[in-house]
Amino acid sequence: MIGVRAAEPEDAAAVAGVHVRSWQAAYRGLLPDEYLDGLRPEDRMVRYRFDSPDPDDPHTVVVTEAGAILGFVTCGQTADADAAPAGEILALYVDPDVWGRGLGSMLIGQARGRLADRGFSQAILWVLAGNHRAMRFYQLDRWAPDERRREVDVWGVLVEEVRYRRRLP
Repeated sequence: MIGVRAAEPEDAAAVAGVHVRSWQAAYRGLLPDEYLDGLRPEDRMVRYRFDSPDPDDPHTVVVTEAGAILGFVTCGQTADADAAPAGEILALYVDPDVWGRGLGSMLIGQARGRLADRGFSQAILWVLAGNHRAMRFYQLDRWAPDERRREVDVWGVLVEEVRYRRRLP
């Protein structure tokens, strides 16, 4: 049975595993192979903090099946001054082995609901330029590019990203 719940501190290793496997599958051809092949969950898991009592801190939700974490979404208030006040989906990743089962849609719905509950009327997210699968996914969920682009260092690699925006209910 599929379940959705708030991430807990002991989820860090499983979330990091989903994050790494998703990057290795989704970003193949967009990032250097040697970089993707060298990603290790144990290097990433120390960066996850799921125990903050501050409601203004980013919030992560995981989707599970039979106790295994299959995906996660992290959302919070945007740091983009030109988009504020807005919520932001900071990360959304689903294990590649379960792509196509609707788990990403479930997670993004959870994030939209949380951001709307926090009072945001719009949200943004950033997509790696050239990640057409993700772009199609977000466009099906009524997100649209807002013509803003940026170059950022993500986990040690300089990438170009495209910003998407959506109104919230």
